[in-house]
Amino acid sequence: MLHIERFQVNMLQENCYVVSDDTLECVIIDCGAFYPEERKAITEYIRKNNLKPVHLLVTHGHLDHNFGNDTIYQEFGLKPEVAQGDEKLMKGLAHQAETFYQMQLDTHFPPIGHFFEEDEVIKFGNHEFTIIETPGHSNGSVCFYCEAEHVLFSGDTLFKSSIGRTDFPGGSMFRIINSLRLLGMLPDETQVLPGHGEATSIGEELAHNPYMDR
Repeated sequence: MLHIERFQVNMLQENCYVVSDDTLECVIIDCGAFYPEERKAITEYIRKNNLKPVHLLVTHGHLDHNFGNDTIYQEFGLKPEVAQGDEKLMKGLAHQAETFYQMQLDTHFPPIGHFFEEDEVIKFGNHEFTIIETPGHSNGSVCFYCEAEHVLFSGDTLFKSSIGRTDFPGGSMFRIINSLRLLGMLPDETQVLPGHGEATSIGEELAHNPYMDR
């Protein structure tokens, strides 16, 4: 059974998830931890629970989902894994800081460790995630789906009663609507854990989210 710990981090209240199972292997999804106390909370949680991080997974290349990648690399030796469509964003995180946050970062972000492929399976412990390509919020946005437990980590593609913005470079309303139609084919009981805000389900979003249409 999955154990999912959520950390709300940085100035945009991004959701970072640490996901583990009984083997104590874990994956870290979207480590946007910016402030020192946020970084410490995540690393201390992992150590106090004797977890072994084996993947640093990234739903997309926006800075608020990647602020803390350097800490995960320094503490656990993991490099971010991301879709190739967001390679430019990942290599330009410092530029994003200047452009969108008016910040000068002296962070040494780790290099990309792996590019996802469509339908790739990420394994850890006794569980696995399927990569679902969901472009629209960014060119390389993906979701992580655990079919065995009907859990979807949706990044900024799907929120409770809303969707991610499409007005950033690489964004597309046409593409995100197509991605939402793909997600709408998942079982209604699928729990959706988004990059911002509270959890929801596919069934709830099909019923109430104006952007979703089966």
